[in-house]
Amino acid sequence: MPEAVALRLIDLREIGFSDEQVNHLVPRASIDISVALDSVRPLIQDIEDRGLQALVDVTVARDGVDPRPILVSQEEIRRAMAELTPTLRLAIEESISRVRAVSEANLPKPTSVRLAAGAVVRQRWQPVDSVGLYVPGGKAVYPSSVIMNVVPAQVAGVKRMAIASPAQKDFNGRPHPSVLATAGILGVAEVYSMGGPAAIASFAFGLSEANLKPVQLVTGPGNIYVTAAKRALRGKIGIDSEAGTTEILIIADSSANARLIAFDLVSQAEHDEAAASVLVTDSIELANAVINELPEIVDKTLHCDRVLTALAGQQSAVVVVSSIDEAIRFANEYATEHLEIHTVNNEAALDSISNAGAIFLGEYSPVSLGDYIAGSSHVLPTGQQAKFGSGLGVHSFLRAQQVIDYSREGLEPLKDMVADFANSEGLPAHGEAITARFDLN
Repeated sequence: MPEAVALRLIDLREIGFSDEQVNHLVPRASIDISVALDSVRPLIQDIEDRGLQALVDVTVARDGVDPRPILVSQEEIRRAMAELTPTLRLAIEESISRVRAVSEANLPKPTSVRLAAGAVVRQRWQPVDSVGLYVPGGKAVYPSSVIMNVVPAQVAGVKRMAIASPAQKDFNGRPHPSVLATAGILGVAEVYSMGGPAAIASFAFGLSEANLKPVQLVTGPGNIYVTAAKRALRGKIGIDSEAGTTEILIIADSSANARLIAFDLVSQAEHDEAAASVLVTDSIELANAVINELPEIVDKTLHCDRVLTALAGQQSAVVVVSSIDEAIRFANEYATEHLEIHTVNNEAALDSISNAGAIFLGEYSPVSLGDYIAGSSHVLPTGQQAKFGSGLGVHSFLRAQQVIDYSREGLEPLKDMVADFANSEGLPAHGEAITARFDLN
């Protein structure tokens, strides 16, 4: 008989809730990023001080394998490509095609504004010169993350791309073959066998012994320790967002399919024991039906124990509210990484959504589709970062630069205005730099 699933049911229909209560009612997993930061800072310092040896030491200690040589050879990449099954290669190539199409469509366009005769301000989009692309490899392997990182970077025009993925004990200290094969298909030659916060630090400081030069930007998902390293090193490097342990929140009404919702909650719970799986509904009947569907689905899934732990954690729950409007209010304050909407009017609900990493409409748009082959990115902000951050995309690898192009004719009408501004701020030399141009013969 399937084991019971200890997923909390929180009924707020009568008592209601304030925005401030939402993330206390369903808090993220107990290891928060501040604790993780304290854990990773000594390691970051060790990588800066001792370089490659520090990376090797932590990999041997934590993963039981020596990752050297950390630079994966071209022969290894070619062999991984040759051994890739035809069906997986087809799926990888289809995902690449779809992500590339979406990235190209979202490529920002340059602008030019003529404000007056001889007064033009242009904006151009310049790619970063180098990027470190992190591909996780702990409880699962992620060739899909290679695609989500590399393709938008290529579309943006990034010149140098370096991939890091953890050393796998089952593969003699090399990254997983499917990760190597996907890098090969995409033409990325710089692939390193390194993982966790040590990999993020290595990207930031470089490893001279391995001829790994520092990068300007690091992107990609990871566990909370990877996320903490990205936060700790922000400023030394740019980062995309804090894409940590996965989250799904589903808004659903009585029209939704309980069994499909149960499958979607399980699909994200299998990532990690700290994964968050949350359903918010105005239907107690749907809530109970989803809870009743879970034991059979969980019992049959490969990572049953992991799923049970995730669903029983404080970060997962079924929440019953008084209306779909209240469910939307709950979701906006929770600010989930993945938001699914299963209602009689999905577009109306979508119009009221402000905070979410990515939004999946209806029963034929599950999060799993976005994880692999929808064409969207699966590198998304977690832990309420969606309130101010966005998912990885072509824009993540670009910088907006404004080009100011004024002639004498364009500047002359503004010279006294600039002087007035400058004098009011106690910075007269600013104005003098303008008027001096008109004192010349």
